[in-house]
Amino acid sequence: MTTTSNTFDPVELRRAFGCFPSGVTAVCALVDGGPVGMAASTFTSVSLDPPLVSVCVARTSTTWPALRRSTRIGVSVLNSEHGAICRQLSARDVDRFAGVDWTALPNGSVVLNDAAAWLDCGVEEEITAGDHVIALLSVQAIQAAPAVAPLVFHGSRFRRLAA
Repeated sequence: MTTTSNTFDPVELRRAFGCFPSGVTAVCALVDGGPVGMAASTFTSVSLDPPLVSVCVARTSTTWPALRRSTRIGVSVLNSEHGAICRQLSARDVDRFAGVDWTALPNGSVVLNDAAAWLDCGVEEEITAGDHVIALLSVQAIQAAPAVAPLVFHGSRFRRLAA
């Protein structure tokens, strides 16, 4: 179906956006002494100098206001086996960290221990963009395991990269 308009059916727009594969991240921090986090597939690198990344969060999120209170936020690139953890981090009214192997860094970031990579970040800026907020994050520390395959989200499904 071809649509040429400024007004799109949200289902069709979501389907078109879903044609672009993306990695999936866990965005987490300690808040009031406990882990708080959410899954985000809208993560991207922004700049090498200074090191910046971004994540887009729905303005209706109840998790983001809690996370942004933290001094630092961990962004973990989920590995190819993390499909269930991603769904858990996206669920409401559950213990999102039950059975999840995570570490709190000394500054309050929370990272997943078996992630393909993690970044320890501070909130640099928030930009309102339609029904989302673009959170621009300054990268303070990193750890990467390039041999670990990432989780990929495409066509509303989790997928794995072929060897």
